[in-house]
Order: sequence, then structure tokens, then C-alpha cells
Amino acid sequence: MKRHVILTGFTDELADSFDEQITGAKKNGLTHIEIRAIDGKNIADCSKHEIEKAKQKLDTAGIKVSTIGSPIGKIDIKEPFEKHFNQYQKMVEYAKLFDTPYIRMFSFYMPEGEDKYSYEDEVMERLSRLVDYAADQDVILLHENEKKIFGDDARGCKKIMERFYGDHLKAIFDFANFVECGQDTLEAYEILKDYVSYIHIKDAQWDSKLVVPAGMGDGNVQEILRQLKAKNFEGFLSLEPHLTHFSGIKKLEDEDAHSTDKERLLADRPFAFDIAVHALKAILWDLDWA
Repeated sequence: MKRHVILTGFTDELADSFDEQITGAKKNGLTHIEIRAIDGKNIADCSKHEIEKAKQKLDTAGIKVSTIGSPIGKIDIKEPFEKHFNQYQKMVEYAKLFDTPYIRMFSFYMPEGEDKYSYEDEVMERLSRLVDYAADQDVILLHENEKKIFGDDARGCKKIMERFYGDHLKAIFDFANFVECGQDTLEAYEILKDYVSYIHIKDAQWDSKLVVPAGMGDGNVQEILRQLKAKNFEGFLSLEPHLTHFSGIKKLEDEDAHSTDKERLLADRPFAFDIAVHALKAILWDLDWA
């Protein structure tokens, strides 16, 4: 594959066992992984010893970490922030231990039924603290457009980027999350294209909200990747398939979005991950980006 883009992925979807995650990554030709959970434990709950042990295993396997898939910013905006900020400081330490500058983060869950823009000042104040610390520690925050947070649609993301985009905060573009929020992905990309530095590869269908392999939903994955290639995008394409259940999924996503198992790829997580990799590689081959 040409080095304009590097494939990576959330290998905790492939297996709970970190050893099996590494095996699956190598099987699929991944040189990097995005770490969110180790042996079934969220990275935020791991000890420094567990992180160091995982790093040793990756070094032995010749695999690097693209990003820390942290849960930072994935709390209600009304929850106290100081304890969460302390957790963030730990994520910064772990990013350095894994030799990656990147930390995935979010812009806080909004109270249901309320105008999220009434919380804009509080969101920006909290993000300001996160970005200031990132600058002090020389790391890069990657904001993901998760469902039900302040930056769940293009407008919310743009407000964040206009305020903080720079050396220490950039945007992740997640196709499926936009679809699940009712946001047209082509419109979102046009609004956010100057801020996007990292791509999450998962697709979804408008009607069912079912997450499907890349190119099989309504996320316009191939067209947006085509546009990224045309502007000489360089960076990571991170597979976050969500094609089957895995440890901790109920904590990561709304349960109703994952309750329809009949169309999912059985319970074979390695197979589901393989399907996701092959779907993305097929698109990249069609685009002559592989």
C-alpha cells in the first residue's frame, strides 16, 4: 500500500485477548493498531504496568500504536470535570509510553431534550483545559464526532475546530456516527475537510442505523475517500467495524443501536474484522490508493 495512508484499527473488536489482537492485526497486514482495551479492560482502567507489558508485546510483534482510543470527553457535561481531567492526564502519560502523539477524545454528552448550544460555554471551557494541557505535553487530541455529544454533527464539530484547531487538536471523521445522527456525510466533509486529520472507517444505513462494512451503507465512504486522495491526504484510516458485539460495547454505544443481531456477522469477531478490512481494501484498490 502506498504510504500516503496507513491502515490501523480498534483490535479490541477482534478479540478481548491482547495476544489475539496482535495475531489478528498481523494476519490482516496492519502495522499499527488503535488501543482502546487490553485483555477486556478499557485503557483508562489499565495500570502503568499493564501498559508497559502491552508495549513490550507490540514491540516484539513489530506493531506500533496509531492512537490511544481514550474515553476522554465521554461523560455528561453536567458531571464533575476534575476527576475526569485526572484520567486525561493518565491518558497523556500512556500515549507517551506507547510512542504515539495522538489521543482520541470527545466533546461531552448533552442532556437529552435540551438545546446543546446552551452548554457551549461549558464545553469550550473544558476543551480549552484539555487543549492547553495537550500543548504543554506536546500531544495531539483527535476529536471524534460521536453520537449525542456537542460535536455530533458538522455544525458542532466546526464550532470546536474554529476555536481550537491547530497543532494540538484536530478532527476525526467518522462516517457511521454522522449517519446515525442524521448528518449527511458529504455535507459534513465539505464543512470539515480543512480540519480532518484522521479517519474512522465504519459505515451505516440511514433507515436501520445498522453499522455495515465500508461501502455498503449510506456514509459515502468511497466518494469521501476519493476526495481525500485527491487532496493528497496523509495519515491513518482506522477500522472501527462495529459489526458484532465485543467486550464493553454496551459502555461504548447506545444499546438500541446494537440490539439487532439478526443481520450482524454472527459472533465470529475475527471473521467480522477480516470482512471490514477486506471491504476497505477493496475500496482503496478501486481508487488506486493501494
